[in-house]
Amino acid sequence: MIKKIDAIFDGDVLRPAEPLDIEPNTRVKITVDVPDAKAQSDVSFLDTARDLNLDGPPDWSEKIDSYLYREPTGSDA
Repeated sequence: MIKKIDAIFDGDVLRPAEPLDIEPNTRVKITVDVPDAKAQSDVSFLDTARDLNLDGPPDWSEKIDSYLYREPTGSDA
């Protein structure tokens, strides 16, 4: 199986940007292609946020201040 993925090198290890469907301790071959600095700076904030796979309440975007600053809402008061 050949699959191209994005990864980030943290100084010690390569961290895939998405989950891999590979059993733990499976040997793989890696080819490293480092994009130039211009290509790396073109990554959007939304792409980065989506890659974080954050899980939160369904009304997160509507009540962000309440969740960030613990302000009481109509149901919390």
